[in-house]
Amino acid sequence: MRSGNEPLTARSPLRLRFWLSLWGLLWAAAGAAVFSLAGSPGWAAACGVLALLAAVDLAVVLHHIHQGPHYQPGPDVPPYEPPRNR
Repeated sequence: MRSGNEPLTARSPLRLRFWLSLWGLLWAAAGAAVFSLAGSPGWAAACGVLALLAAVDLAVVLHHIHQGPHYQPGPDVPPYEPPRNR
């Protein structure tokens, strides 16, 4: 439901989130590799978990990008009247 207080140009920054997730995935994977070679299993595991989270976020972002644009009402559509029975 629209309450009338949404920004007129609100959009999800999926492309920015894609690049940030990719950047995080690369750094976390590199960190896991370096720490495992250096003999620090705790830090390697922490970087591995971060790499896994970045990979999941990257998959979600790619799924949303491939879904395409969804209908969002433009500025010519008036906001809905808020319900008064609450």
